[in-house]
Amino acid sequence: MKCCIIQPYYSFDVNDTEKCFNDMVELLDRCDASLDLIVLPEYSDIPAVQGSKEKFHETMERYNSIILEKAVGAAKRCNAIVFVNAGFETETGWRNTTHAIDRNGNIVGRYFKAHPAPSEVKTEAQGGNELDVGYSYLPAEPYVIEIEGIRFGFMTCYDFYFYESFAPLARKNVDVIIGCSHQRTDTHQALSIINRFLCYNTNAYLIRSSVSLGEDSEICGCSCVIAPNGDVIVDMKSKIGLEICEIDLKKKYYKPAGFGGALKSHYEYIEEGRRPWLYRNGGASVVQFDDYMPYPRVCAHRGFSTVAPENSMPAFGAAVSLGAEEIEFDLWATKDGEIVSCHDDTLDRVSNGTGKIYDHTLAELEALDFGAKFSDKFAGLKIVRFEEILQKFAGRVIMNIHIKTLSDTYDVKAMEKIVSLIRRYDCEKHVYFMISHDGVIKQFMDYAPDINMCVGHLGTRAWEIVDRAIEHGAQKVQFYEQYVTKEMVEKAHAHGIKCNAFYADDIATAKHWFDLGVDTLLTNNYLEISKEFKK
Repeated sequence: MKCCIIQPYYSFDVNDTEKCFNDMVELLDRCDASLDLIVLPEYSDIPAVQGSKEKFHETMERYNSIILEKAVGAAKRCNAIVFVNAGFETETGWRNTTHAIDRNGNIVGRYFKAHPAPSEVKTEAQGGNELDVGYSYLPAEPYVIEIEGIRFGFMTCYDFYFYESFAPLARKNVDVIIGCSHQRTDTHQALSIINRFLCYNTNAYLIRSSVSLGEDSEICGCSCVIAPNGDVIVDMKSKIGLEICEIDLKKKYYKPAGFGGALKSHYEYIEEGRRPWLYRNGGASVVQFDDYMPYPRVCAHRGFSTVAPENSMPAFGAAVSLGAEEIEFDLWATKDGEIVSCHDDTLDRVSNGTGKIYDHTLAELEALDFGAKFSDKFAGLKIVRFEEILQKFAGRVIMNIHIKTLSDTYDVKAMEKIVSLIRRYDCEKHVYFMISHDGVIKQFMDYAPDINMCVGHLGTRAWEIVDRAIEHGAQKVQFYEQYVTKEMVEKAHAHGIKCNAFYADDIATAKHWFDLGVDTLLTNNYLEISKEFKK
């Protein structure tokens, strides 16, 4: 792949704005049909310091459409993929945006800067440019787009400083990171360290375009192309102009994962030893991963459902606050594609509604009362969306997620939404799916092989549950009432499979299950069972 990075001159004199813009466009016009990829710097529509919010926005509005048209024209003229950073106006204001343009001149993606800089966040009264940054306060997974089979990730200026974001980006298995940047206060040495460190940690190429503060400047600049092993292919330092080089995207960097270990990328090696409860957001309240949390465990079935309505936030909160290692809940997709928690496929037992849950929209379900049938004290309680559960408890407890289905196939969009939400809240290792139908088990395991799977009871193959788990390569089984023997538990353990048991609400039954050797016991009576068996 033949890449071109453009590094124009950037002035601190507002009177140079038009000249700086025209000079940058002239560089873009020099690009030809030999290129596959062209990258322009951050704020290509603001080519010089403006000095005030009013001037900043005025300049953006003046040059925005022009530079986008020029970038689209270059994509078509050169038959190249073009990335240009320029404002994007939303209903709530302008955003710092990197636009991805395919070879046909179509805008196929927009990356909104994940970490807006203080100058972008601050109001005019605070001396800032007051951009639309509301989106940056919401949970989001790294933005990745695929063009011609190449997976592109993004970093814009201030993003480069947030090293904790490198690991989530690496897990997206990106090939190239597009870095439209300024970083006007860093030395060339610092920028080189940051850029090489990024590539080494993500096993991706970095194609970064910045601006020059003058040929003699020792800060800013450093438009570059860097390989996954940290080798610098191109570094423009403070040179003004464009630079072209070839890269081979098949060349990734793998090393032994520890002395004598198998070859892996650096981030894969790091992931093996990660201890997020020590340093990720949430600190000590983030619990150990499912694979690490010790057994035996007591799982609050549908939450602490003897003191609050099942599958409700009060039930989940009660269990988590009492120290539950796990909570269990059930998911259905609504008529309009939302994901909600409810055990039954019908509404009659748990609400004042009737009919099938999947025949109702989310709005229709939210109009129902899901608390009054349990107790007048919970009257008015609404159905819970899966995302609400994640917002409150992701990383705080292991989640046994029962995917409810009536057939051997599952709606693809619903599956994708469930997995996407789990990834958005960074809790892939804190959850596992519990599924009974073999077709759906395979579907989820094929789509999200990194999320643990628990094989559930299937009436037609009740005594084959361990064999089914072995066949699927699942991590867990969930035995149902009498359909289990000690030999089945031992066989599961011999194959490295953990055993859940459904269920026990009294001490004697719970003791029977634990004597049988199960690892996790589901109960509706969390407090009594946990007090007895978590001593």
